[in-house]
Amino acid sequence: MTTSPDTALRSPAVAPALALGPAATQRIRLRRALRGNPMLAIGSALVALSVALMIVGPWLAPFDPQSVVGVPSTPPPAALDWPRLVWTSLTGAARPPHWFGTDASGMDVFSRVVAAPRTDVAIALTATVSSFALGVALGLVAGYFRNPATELLMRASDLVQSFPVFISGMILVALAGRNVGNIVVALALLYAPIYLRLTRAEVLSQRHRGYVEAARALGNREIVVAFRHVLPNALAPAIIQSSVTIGFAILMTAGLSFVGAGVRPPTPEWGLMIAVGANDIVQGEWWPSVFPGLAISLTVFGYAAFGNGLERVYGR
Repeated sequence: MTTSPDTALRSPAVAPALALGPAATQRIRLRRALRGNPMLAIGSALVALSVALMIVGPWLAPFDPQSVVGVPSTPPPAALDWPRLVWTSLTGAARPPHWFGTDASGMDVFSRVVAAPRTDVAIALTATVSSFALGVALGLVAGYFRNPATELLMRASDLVQSFPVFISGMILVALAGRNVGNIVVALALLYAPIYLRLTRAEVLSQRHRGYVEAARALGNREIVVAFRHVLPNALAPAIIQSSVTIGFAILMTAGLSFVGAGVRPPTPEWGLMIAVGANDIVQGEWWPSVFPGLAISLTVFGYAAFGNGLERVYGR
């Protein structure tokens, strides 16, 4: 039996969603996705943890992450000793141990690992937001206003993307200087073409739709139509991509520090910690580089899983 449209709209499964509106419907979809997609839930938890450590990580560190606080190259305590050490630390009966050991300089590895998001995640978030704003604005202009200037913009984007991102980042940071601000600017310039192309492609698919023609018919100027009507409907791919870009930016920041082109020591930064501890692995001192390596892996995995989940919820 065929169900009429009016009957379908009045059905219990559809009516509540229609009554709630699109924003509430999206929240319902997100909650259902979190329950039905464990990877999205794990990714969300890891993203929340990375942001929390970016904000309060240095205060949670039991030792100064930039000072010598113990005997160099002290290994982490044995797993069987952890319950006793946790209890004595919580009760104040003993000084907190070096949970992840100390590096060759005598700095506490655990303190540096939990303080490093203040550098890695902050750089990645700032660079991603900057590249998002720049790339989306340029992509909207390139997709909506077709003229020789926008074609020149696309060729410039092709030129930027024709070089390996890591090599380009090394060159830009080397020319500008090794500091956090220059790393952010370099990453923002290198990742902006991604958002430019994503937004341009979405704008091209939106610019001739009915709502755009209706906005023009009401007498709106083209710039108003582009930013007020087309842009909000063209942001979904760029928003989904931003989570993945944050993960790439964290890897890029760590990679630049690993090869000596990133932040300067003794700043707590995961890539710098791996570089310092890499030479000692052959001597059996694995902890100065393995723990920051695990931190990078879990963080990047979290942002990738979160972005994949967002694509399933909001993607079209």
